[in-house]
Amino acid sequence: MIIAKIYKMKIGIAFFTILSAILIISCSPERVKYNTYSEPSDPNPGDIVAWSALQKGIHASVGSIDKRYKKSTVPQIEICDNWKGIAWKGKKVNAQLLLWTSENLNKVHCVVSDLKDGTGNKILAENINTFFVRYIITDEFAGGCGHRKPADFDSSLVADALDPIPYFDIEANSARPVWVTIKVPHKAVAGTYSGNITIKAKRQKEVVFNIQLEVLDKVLPEPADWAFHLDLWQNPFAVARFNKVEVWSQQHFNLLRPLMKMLAKAGQKCITASIIHKPWGGQTYDHFESLIKWAKNENGTWSYDFTDFDNWIELAMDCGITAQINCYTMIPWGNRFTYFDELIEKETTVTALTGTIEYEKIWTPFLQKFTTHLNEKEWQNITTIAMDERKSEDMQKMITFIKSIAPELKITLAGGYHEKINNDLYDLCVASEHIIPKEDIIKRSEKGFHTTYYVCCIEPYPNNFTFSPPAESAYMGWYAASKGYSGFLRWAYNSWVENPLTDSRFRAWPAGDTYFVYPGGRSSIRFERLLEGIQDFEKIQVLRSELEAANNVEANMKLQKLEEILSVFEISDLKDTPAHVFVNRGKDLLIELTRGCG
Repeated sequence: MIIAKIYKMKIGIAFFTILSAILIISCSPERVKYNTYSEPSDPNPGDIVAWSALQKGIHASVGSIDKRYKKSTVPQIEICDNWKGIAWKGKKVNAQLLLWTSENLNKVHCVVSDLKDGTGNKILAENINTFFVRYIITDEFAGGCGHRKPADFDSSLVADALDPIPYFDIEANSARPVWVTIKVPHKAVAGTYSGNITIKAKRQKEVVFNIQLEVLDKVLPEPADWAFHLDLWQNPFAVARFNKVEVWSQQHFNLLRPLMKMLAKAGQKCITASIIHKPWGGQTYDHFESLIKWAKNENGTWSYDFTDFDNWIELAMDCGITAQINCYTMIPWGNRFTYFDELIEKETTVTALTGTIEYEKIWTPFLQKFTTHLNEKEWQNITTIAMDERKSEDMQKMITFIKSIAPELKITLAGGYHEKINNDLYDLCVASEHIIPKEDIIKRSEKGFHTTYYVCCIEPYPNNFTFSPPAESAYMGWYAASKGYSGFLRWAYNSWVENPLTDSRFRAWPAGDTYFVYPGGRSSIRFERLLEGIQDFEKIQVLRSELEAANNVEANMKLQKLEEILSVFEISDLKDTPAHVFVNRGKDLLIELTRGCG
């Protein structure tokens, strides 16, 4: 089937068509089906003179994972065909290759060899995946939050989406990055492994990259066992809309599964569950419907259908996300609540403020039925009532109410730090601009509480916009370790815009603010670098634990080095110094400490 969708971009660039051609992709463990698609035209075309001076054929070099290479500009890069990396066992390693050409190249593809250590040990090629990096329209920070018109902001083409298609046609006068991931098996033998990645194209001389990976004798835990508390909010409704399938149909679940598995492999801990209609108003392109059907009966009693809630939670758990269910919300934006009124036979919306009789009449029967249902499903210990950026006084009223009706329910908040309710919040996430005293974080940790931070449209850096420097995503894990946080929250894993594969801009907020990953189970440079930073966080926990246990002069000196490097992660410094400077210094130290820890 060929699906064509055409729309005119407001900045006056060419029309484009999304083409669909079903392909079976071997680089995914589950051989997921993907659609290929065409990219938008570059609003900033390159220098045709510079391209015409280029020799014909494939030009290629090892690139930097810290750079987003422009599509229409001849790369100014020192040619290198050797890539070297260092990794723990169990770690996923990133690399980036860069191809460019002045002529059309057809059926470009990557052939990956096993990596061998010379003594019979191998890292099989199945652990090495290659992705053609796709270009997407982005804009600029321009003040961050607030509604915007694309025509009012600078727009450009940026490399971000990772497409695992086996073949790609590279157009003349363009560059094409290739993202490479190497997943080191947990049972790999320590040593130095070598192999190659060969770039081939129809009627072209092949290019060979030499790959060398040193595997250190240190093991990273499995993602399910990571300490990092990752909470990227999922939007199942966006998946149904984009793919034009019925919500909660079998087709919908089939499309959700690869996205949720990819998230679980990043160590995700929380399932996002909307228990009312539009908990955040209508801010996203696809608003959140209630997973629980509320109905007020003719006699004034209430009934609740938990079918969609149960199916969604069970799918997420089956994909590997099992630690926490965050239910949004008991203080919605606008304090509006929607239910089906059987007496008048239509959907009804009412407004009820926390602390009022109307509020308690709505929520008392729900909490009673909900907690009973959670007990039946054996989810009571992992379920929270979650709030987003609510006022302290409203939180206090709601907490008092919940304690009177369902004291067993945990409470979470993403917002400001309020000392008065600190002890009532099982999971507290503050904006990156807030600083929680480390002693308070330690006390919360001793109680088994989570304390994390988040970024959104407010922060120019570090952030995860499609135009953000890639290392800023890796910076997230380092900043958490620096401040003593247990993890990171981002409000949108996949709240896609209208055309997420081609244009990341939105009617509000900077481009890319609403999603990390792309339709079809496609990852992104941002998501892979975020995962990289999370892995570094886990390494820090392992090394710190070992050094503290050793408790000798040498170990204490190494521990001091670790704390010193963490202390330089101050967001204000990103104004003048790029994130990759801090991240790469930290990585170098982790390698140094790993070599000295047995």
